[in-house]
Amino acid sequence: MENNTKTLQYANWLIFFGILLFLFGLLIAFCIPIMVNQRMGLSAHLEGTMNGMFLVILGLIWSKISLQGKWLKITFWLSIYSSFANFLAVTLGAITGAGKMMPIAGGKEGNFPVEGLISFLLITLAIAMVVVCILVLSGLYKFIKQSS
Repeated sequence: MENNTKTLQYANWLIFFGILLFLFGLLIAFCIPIMVNQRMGLSAHLEGTMNGMFLVILGLIWSKISLQGKWLKITFWLSIYSSFANFLAVTLGAITGAGKMMPIAGGKEGNFPVEGLISFLLITLAIAMVVVCILVLSGLYKFIKQSS
């Protein structure tokens, strides 16, 4: 019974944080004209809305992910971290013009603290999101096998 309650709580929080991030993505669009890097501002808008939708979808399928308690918790926190870190990294790049790791979005090399933070966020969120996808696929596969 406790495991079902925890699963439902995780699912509900994923949906909540997904809608919150989606809202941030919508609101950041109003700031694009005043950003140093407007192209990256558009990217921040898209990252917020897409990652918000990802969290909502993940919350909706959460009950179909068959993972043990600790792995479910790890998947939950990594998905929250990676989604918000993505939005934050691109938003910082848009505001400051930094973001040498995002040259397609027009990122230039910024000052050390900002550039270091953006690089850290981009590297860690990429690793976290890959781990999330592997864990979710693994959990979905187990669910499908159990249902057969």
